[in-house]
Amino acid sequence: MTQTSDISRPAKELIEGLKEIGAATVAGTLGHMGFRNPHMVGPVAQNPGKSIVGPALTLQFLPQRPDLFSEGEYADPETQLHRHVLYHVQEGDVVVVDARADMSSGVFGDMMSTYFKGRGGAGIIIDGCMRDRPNVAQLDLPLWLRGWTPNYHVQTSIYPNAVNVPIACGGVTVMPGDIIVADDDGAVVVPVTMAKAVIEEAQKHHEWEVFSRMKLLEGAPLQRYYPLHPDAEEEYQAWRASHPR
Repeated sequence: MTQTSDISRPAKELIEGLKEIGAATVAGTLGHMGFRNPHMVGPVAQNPGKSIVGPALTLQFLPQRPDLFSEGEYADPETQLHRHVLYHVQEGDVVVVDARADMSSGVFGDMMSTYFKGRGGAGIIIDGCMRDRPNVAQLDLPLWLRGWTPNYHVQTSIYPNAVNVPIACGGVTVMPGDIIVADDDGAVVVPVTMAKAVIEEAQKHHEWEVFSRMKLLEGAPLQRYYPLHPDAEEEYQAWRASHPR
């Protein structure tokens, strides 16, 4: 029987803290911390307005090679590794797939997606495609993909090789259990060890941005309010004191 390992899930307070922060702020904060590009380039939001935060379950695809893979192996559905990543899904999990940016293989279709939703999955990120778009659309799942195809997952040139291993998705390393933050700007990877610092720094940034946005809407000088100039700090602190969280 095929066996795959589960992930270690981060503390709930880290997930909840990151839910208050958008992908752009998270990416910028990580950038200042030395993580130059945490954004998975390629997968784009398929359901505008959706946002998710959750731990990553990973699925790795490789190019097909006849001595390592043949579709005959799939006579038994339980050898299909794209099924096994879904078996690990718990409420709030995010499935992240390295499909090698392949545009001709539909990693999941409507039945797999239905199962994923039924298990409480938060969303799916694929550096590649899905299939069965009309039926999947009815599920209203948060999805970040390169596109859609009518082909099934091993019909052309790739095959699933491993579950819950380190992968590269959209040019970013994703470790099993990393926290994914995704919205209309894209999907960002947050290492669990960095999550607390990201939340703290991003919260500071968010607070003064609220103040600065208000001032800029009033026609105040960009030079003074974005980024917040030291000369405006006293004014900001006074505003903050009168607008407690």
